[in-house]
Amino acid sequence: MSSVFKGFRALLASPAASASSAAATKFYSASAAPAKSATSKVAKKTPKKPTTSKPKTEKAAAPRTMIRPAGIFKLTPVSPALGQFLGAEKASRPEAVKLIWIYIKSQNLQNPNNKREIFCDEKLKTIFDGKEKIGFLEIGKMLSRHFVKTD
Repeated sequence: MSSVFKGFRALLASPAASASSAAATKFYSASAAPAKSATSKVAKKTPKKPTTSKPKTEKAAAPRTMIRPAGIFKLTPVSPALGQFLGAEKASRPEAVKLIWIYIKSQNLQNPNNKREIFCDEKLKTIFDGKEKIGFLEIGKMLSRHFVKTD
């Protein structure tokens, strides 16, 4: 019987049965193989060799350079209709979409029953080809014609 079960059996034993449990532990300890001590395992381990490491030299941090926006984050000229809506001649796509969403939320133009649908007022109709309703996924498609391609 392992030492775990012996300890468990001793915890469960009542004070009245302590005499019988003492006899039981003598019996089980005599028949069980002697347990290995934890210190013998530690003594068998070989000590680690001391390592010599090179001292680390601290390098001065390189000054950060300004990263030019590229891709959709690049400022590009916009059509006069979108420029009038945004109030700028140049804008990035994410900036334009963000400003349009701010306008939609502030004017409460989302359909309350279907939040994916946007009701266009006169100001939005100038950007979205005069449509009465537009899906929120269509905003990106409808804006693509307002961004002038530059090489």
